[in-house]
Amino acid sequence: MTNFSVEELCTLHTSLSKMDVERIKEVSGNLPLIADLNQANVFVDCPTKEGKHAIVVAEAAPNTAKSVYQKPVAGKFAYEAFEPAVLYTLRTGKNMFLNRALTQEGKTVEQSVVPIKGSEDRVIGALIMEKDISEKLQRQLKLEALSEATETLSGILIGMAENRPIIPEVIEESLFFIDQENKVVYNNPSATNLIHEIGKEDCRPGVLLIDCFPCIQEILNEPEELLVKEMKMMNKVFRVKKISLDVDGKSNGTFIILKDLTELREKEREIVVKSVAIREIHHRVKNNLQTVASLLRLQMRRGVPEESKVHFVESLNRISSIASVYEIILSSSSVDEVDIYSLIEKVGNMLVHEAKHEQKKIHIQYKGPKILIDSDKAVSLSLVINELIQNCVKHAFKQMHEGKVDVCFEYSNDEIKVEVIDNGEGYSPNAKPSLGLDIVKMMIEHDLSGHFLIKRAETGTIATVQFPFERKEE
Repeated sequence: MTNFSVEELCTLHTSLSKMDVERIKEVSGNLPLIADLNQANVFVDCPTKEGKHAIVVAEAAPNTAKSVYQKPVAGKFAYEAFEPAVLYTLRTGKNMFLNRALTQEGKTVEQSVVPIKGSEDRVIGALIMEKDISEKLQRQLKLEALSEATETLSGILIGMAENRPIIPEVIEESLFFIDQENKVVYNNPSATNLIHEIGKEDCRPGVLLIDCFPCIQEILNEPEELLVKEMKMMNKVFRVKKISLDVDGKSNGTFIILKDLTELREKEREIVVKSVAIREIHHRVKNNLQTVASLLRLQMRRGVPEESKVHFVESLNRISSIASVYEIILSSSSVDEVDIYSLIEKVGNMLVHEAKHEQKKIHIQYKGPKILIDSDKAVSLSLVINELIQNCVKHAFKQMHEGKVDVCFEYSNDEIKVEVIDNGEGYSPNAKPSLGLDIVKMMIEHDLSGHFLIKRAETGTIATVQFPFERKEE
């Protein structure tokens, strides 16, 4: 496998960046050494654009041992049904060692998978090592699972020995076992029910499966021993699995497994429609809030009493902080979740910018991990953060022209903790109660089921907000 071939496969089948592709090429260049050192076949798989499967972009067979594969697999897809460890590692970034797996040529191997990470610690691929299990074990498995006689296959694989079905009788999927001529040898009860649903009298042994399902011919013509494909038949959507039982190049029959995905796909379609509707609602709410804010600004430009101006500004900031929630949702791929860091940063920067008009130089910085919360919680939190930072801007630096505000948040023990710290004049417990702090207490206690504490520090004030990540049932 040349570097150009790796780049070509990544470009055609994945969404990796150029930097990520270079990282994959770098790892792929070491595969021959890794294969010889471990006496094993090694591969690099990358997630496809759709994210449902993986694509083999590079491979190497050992010169120090017999290869597990007779045919190249680079360029073939790895399906989750047959490669669960690979897809698990790609999605979670976790290692999988000494996992028993079935290769695309039907051989049992010992498989280990580790993630390949790119920039920002993102998983961009998986490095896979597959070792052939001992010939003795392979021989035993073949004798048990791949007998050349159809009658033995029925007894061992289909579970008809002693008239006691083992697995196929209870699974929901419709299972057919066909011989080399594509004639039905066995079908389970679910398959029988499916035959009746399509108006066929029966699918008895000896009947061609394509007589009942003409579309199956397409998947039977594919050369792959293991194949998963989604197909439309009889106004329904099915996931079709083909498992060919080949020994030394000779076919011992094929399993065809059908699963009805119609209801699942319909629910997915409904979710997409609902997601679009939710985003449209968010868009309208944001527009309405911006309209209200524009009206307030227009009124302020036309003139308001000086004693009322501060109340207009506070109301304008509250409306703008709520609008920030919906702006963040609409600018992200999430349907109804908001990143806390982005929200706090947007609200804080807006308030500090307002402070510049009062000839105050306030420095603000933020610290915290990426945490997503529901939009309803985000609205309450945005108002809380607005009031606390606005409180710093308005009261902490009355006698100062320059100040500093730190906004820190963290997630621990299923709770989110936010601290707003300033180096201003310091909070006085005897100060007159303000509407802003009343809003904070109300939002924290009633909307977020949490608690609020504000205290004087050695220099300035520390305001602490703490609430459960998941709202408790009332």
